[in-house]
Amino acid sequence: VILVGEMRDQETISAALTAAETGHLVFATLHTNDAVQTIDRIIDVFSAHQQSQIRTQLAASLQAVVSQRLVLGSAGKRHVAFEVMVGSIAICNLIRENKMHQALGMMEASKSMGMITMDASIHKLFLDGIISKEEALRYMKNPKTIALIDRG
Repeated sequence: VILVGEMRDQETISAALTAAETGHLVFATLHTNDAVQTIDRIIDVFSAHQQSQIRTQLAASLQAVVSQRLVLGSAGKRHVAFEVMVGSIAICNLIRENKMHQALGMMEASKSMGMITMDASIHKLFLDGIISKEEALRYMKNPKTIALIDRG
């Protein structure tokens, strides 16, 4: 098991991918807003001619991406909203084919596999009365999900 404090540069990301490919379980942190941005950031660190190979390496070894954000609750306490993207066959195909713009829809359709979007997590916090409508709207991105707040 390898823990990488933060993947900030190409050398660190490359070492983490190589370790994962050789059978090590690698946990790493990266400062991004969501799972899709995490994948994009990992790939974008590399030059254009390396990105196809990096997509292949990442797709072959990815188990999951978990993103979290602290949101202010109604009682002034912070609560975690989280997103889980599992390295399913479909997600890994999107990574390989450079179609991560489709991943959010795939995640929404894959709840049974344990995937949850950040918007869905924030929406649940709102429905459970943990955060206010204003706080939910502050962090939600998808207009479809935002519309649920008004019905919620």
